[in-house]
Amino acid sequence: MIAPDTVAADTNIVVRFLTGDDPEQYQKAHKLFEQKMVFLPDTVLLETAWVLRHGYDFDQKAIVNAFRQLLGLPNIQVNDFQLFNNALDWIEDGLDFADALHLACSQETSALYTFDQRFSKRSNDKGGCTVKILD
Repeated sequence: MIAPDTVAADTNIVVRFLTGDDPEQYQKAHKLFEQKMVFLPDTVLLETAWVLRHGYDFDQKAIVNAFRQLLGLPNIQVNDFQLFNNALDWIEDGLDFADALHLACSQETSALYTFDQRFSKRSNDKGGCTVKILD
């Protein structure tokens, strides 16, 4: 449960914090993460991964490392730490970030349908949800 005094951070705050590419905004983001309980929605995490990959040329390993450090901060909250950690593990095993998060969020279902054969092949040993090709 999210505490009433918790704030949420948008993608641009997280990106500034992780990259430090704008010193003034980095300092503001750093101060926020030091002084507040900060909730990071799944959508912000997904968009942050996309921005780091396509805007900053981070590879998957660098993205996973950045997220592991971020989630290691004592005042960071996400919807489900275990779910997100599973997704990070699966990214390290070769899944795309978005696909790993989709799969992690679908673990309570019997199947996740896709047209993406590569995703299906790489993911079927992960968790309890089977990724199936929709015929």
